[in-house]
Amino acid sequence: MVNSMTGFASVTGQHDHVSWAWEIRSVNNKGFDLRQRLPDGCDVLEKDVKSKVSAKCARGTIFVSLKMKQDELGATPMLNMAALDAVVAAEKIAVNAAKMAGLGVRETDVSTLLSLPMVLERQSQAGENDADWIAAAGAQLDELVNKFAEARADEGAALTKVLQSQIASIAKLTDAAATSADLRQDVIKARLQSQLAAILDASDGLDETRLEQELAIIAVKNDITEELDRLRAHVDAAKALLKTKGAIGRKFDFLMQEFNREANTLCSKSGSTELTRIGLDLKTIIDQMREQVQNVE
Repeated sequence: MVNSMTGFASVTGQHDHVSWAWEIRSVNNKGFDLRQRLPDGCDVLEKDVKSKVSAKCARGTIFVSLKMKQDELGATPMLNMAALDAVVAAEKIAVNAAKMAGLGVRETDVSTLLSLPMVLERQSQAGENDADWIAAAGAQLDELVNKFAEARADEGAALTKVLQSQIASIAKLTDAAATSADLRQDVIKARLQSQLAAILDASDGLDETRLEQELAIIAVKNDITEELDRLRAHVDAAKALLKTKGAIGRKFDFLMQEFNREANTLCSKSGSTELTRIGLDLKTIIDQMREQVQNVE
């Protein structure tokens, strides 16, 4: 079962006049890195966040944030005397200037002054009930983390389909390489015998036995049977990994290195245009698959 290292989830809640929103998201990382952004006074939640997230996630950089907002109904209005004095003083200056300019003046009433945000402030009372809303927010951690795990699993399911298709392509190309006409022993043997005959006809005094030995060595060097066998073994290992529970990303990454090594060797041993084309197609699929594997937990 494949889990993606990317995912997102959120939950919201409210207690009395305090509302909040949890968010959790993740990106790729070779290891596990948890980063929390919590409001002041919410340090008591950090341990629970780490415990619950690490129980569900083995790899990835994971960001958890909690944002809190208090409704105005939950705040007490407070008169800012300094701001009020400054506004009244400024009004007097403006009134005098208007009179000197012969402009009409209308007195400002109290309700107008109190409507100014800097004069009548709302003092948050959240601190008096912090423990209550923080506890209520903490109670949502299980829901948050479970939704996050489900999101990563859903992305993992989609990722599995892509990987299965790529594994099938590698298997098909491996079979194509095995059945290529240039790989059949009779073709290889006939070609080498023809080369040997041409050399013997054009040369005098060459040791025929020595030439046959050298050509046999060349034949062995051009044989890709072992590479094909290892590619098939890697295909089976990849299929098995997709069915394995837990974090498999590191194992898959190592397996992709092995796939790439065999494809490179196959290309280097190629003695035909057809086999070279197959080898290059293999490398292309392997590179594409390696990019997808980077998302696997």
